[in-house]
Parts: sequence; structure tokens; C-alpha cells
Amino acid sequence: MRIRTDDDVYRVDAVWLGPPKATFPWRARYVSWGVGIAVFLVVLTVERQIGVGFGFFSTAWAFILTILITRLITSKISHERPLGAVFTMWLRELHTPRERPRGDGGAVTATKLRIRPQRPLPKHKRVGPRQGAGNNTHRPRARQGRAAVKARR
Repeated sequence: MRIRTDDDVYRVDAVWLGPPKATFPWRARYVSWGVGIAVFLVVLTVERQIGVGFGFFSTAWAFILTILITRLITSKISHERPLGAVFTMWLRELHTPRERPRGDGGAVTATKLRIRPQRPLPKHKRVGPRQGAGNNTHRPRARQGRAAVKARR
């Protein structure tokens, strides 16, 4: 038995092809027209704010930018993810709490490291505190550190 889903109904785009008997050579969904008009107005406003004058070429570039931005936005929109859901997701992404990087710290330095003139002994070779291990003089000369060798010279 084969069960048919209703996905075919949702795959049909609500498309406006233009006025009767003078259709456009491209297909655009209704949501694309609405998004495109809003984006075009925003692009024109941004152009004026940055000081670009109103002319043929500035309007042509605004139109090209509008097409690119509209295609980008509408590529994220489908029947499963409508424009309102995409816009809400974008707003929530902008306003979500983020981890704040700590301002303390800085460059890493070795000024706080303790430097001993002799290497520490392994645990099984250490002398306990009751056996008089205060000065570590029981080491042979070959095992003493560089600082001890320099001090002897």
C-alpha cells in the first residue's frame, strides 16, 4: 500500500506572472515582491545616507543590490519556514545572551614561576622529613642541576 503525502500541495508557489497578456519573463513569488519592495526602499535610504545622489546609475545599482538581497532572503523562506519565522529567528539570534569575554589577563609571562637550582627527585628516591632531608646534599654530582655546577666554578 502506498501512502501519498500532501507535500505536492505545498510545493506549488504562489506566483504572480504579471498583468494578463503581458506576463513577466521571470517567476517571482508573492512574498518575493513584498520583500523586494521593502529592501529597495531600505537600499535607497542607505544610499542617500552615505551621500550617493539620486540618478540613473545609483538607482540601477540599488536595483541590482535589491535583487541580490531579496534572493538571499527568499532562499531561506519556504512553506515550512515562513517569512515571519525567519524574521523572528533572526531577531532572537541578535538578542540572545552571549558569553562575555573576560577583560582581565593580558600577555603571558613567566615571572611567577619558581625556579630551583636542582631537579626534584622522584617519589621513591626522596628522603622523608624525619631522616634529615633538609638540604638535598645526598645527590651525586652527575644529578645536580646547572646552577650547582656554575656555583662550584
